[in-house]
Amino acid sequence: MTSITYTATLDVGKGTAETLAQLLREHRERLGTCRATRALGVFQQSVLVLRCFVEGTRLIQLARDNGVSVPTASR
Repeated sequence: MTSITYTATLDVGKGTAETLAQLLREHRERLGTCRATRALGVFQQSVLVLRCFVEGTRLIQLARDNGVSVPTASR
């Protein structure tokens, strides 16, 4: 199978993704998560979540786009 790579635009404001990223950062701090132990940074994770909720992107596609496994993407 041949893959095609493309760039897409998520129809939410950057401030929304940044606010969600900040909330994720604070949550990780409360949990005591060490830096660089997660597969995705907080901004990448916020975009993944927004794509899931706003666009209904399938989990398998989100995982593939971010180079993580499906279980990791679902967590």
